[in-house]
Amino acid sequence: MKVLMSLLVLGVLSFANATEVLPSWNEGKSKSSIMHYVQAVTDKNSADYIAAKDRIAVFDNDGTLWSERPVYFQLYFAMDRVKALASEHPEWKTTEPFKSVLENNMTGVMKSGEHGLVTLVNATHSGMDVETFKSEVQTWLKSAKHATTDRPYTDLIYQPMMELIQYLEANDFKVYIVSGGGIDFMRAFVPELYGIPEEHIIGSMGKVHYKDGKIIKDDEIHFIDDKETKPVAIYRTIGKRPVAAFGNSDGDFAMMLYTEANKKHKTLQLYVHHTDEKREFAYDRKSHIGKLDKGLDYARDHNWTVVDMKKEWKVIYPFELEK
Repeated sequence: MKVLMSLLVLGVLSFANATEVLPSWNEGKSKSSIMHYVQAVTDKNSADYIAAKDRIAVFDNDGTLWSERPVYFQLYFAMDRVKALASEHPEWKTTEPFKSVLENNMTGVMKSGEHGLVTLVNATHSGMDVETFKSEVQTWLKSAKHATTDRPYTDLIYQPMMELIQYLEANDFKVYIVSGGGIDFMRAFVPELYGIPEEHIIGSMGKVHYKDGKIIKDDEIHFIDDKETKPVAIYRTIGKRPVAAFGNSDGDFAMMLYTEANKKHKTLQLYVHHTDEKREFAYDRKSHIGKLDKGLDYARDHNWTVVDMKKEWKVIYPFELEK
């Protein structure tokens, strides 16, 4: 059941008419482009009409549907798991990147680079069946707090994007998450938090094996769903090109180009541009997380929709509706 999504919609009643489309969006270019697109492709009398079976929309997750700074939330989970398991691994006290994690040295963790981050994920996301892992993530999300806001990570979803998902689904779009985040990590919260079923989640995967009726997670990466591999994962999982793609970084650029190259149907490409340093974070071209550089230039040169969060969103997070 889409419990939380329904609550979010009810929350909007505090400041907007319930029948208003995208109530957390200010009137402007981005809201207009979304609505005009949906109206065009759902009108059977329109030359741009798309049959419901082909209305495929793909969304990145980190930085597109919830915040991703100071670092990806899944990394915080991995770091907390290192601390919880440290007594079983005395060698971690002198081995990087575990040593930096145990010393709360985020600079040291980040210096370990992609190899170090993969090492952390492999060590903390394996050796258990997938049901146990899901339970571990869900338990962590109930108590863990974001480093700079001191709020639960589940509070840091974007209200305007939740409304966009519901708007698309109300118009018979099939919505998929296509993220560099771990698929098992996302399966633990996305269905309840976003109202998107597990079978519509595409993400990075570790290797697994079967034993005694269970799927066991191994300490080895099978597939990283980022950049040019996102279109590959979309093809393998969905089997057709999307008609709408939503991202926030150059890591989503290939997915959006793949969508734009759909020659059969009118398409929509939308970038969430992080411009609000007070309510969220401001970053783009030089960021080590969610870098948006070549994608930003291409978007502006090819008439993609670029959302200015500071100017175009009335609120960022659902809890702002309570004020």
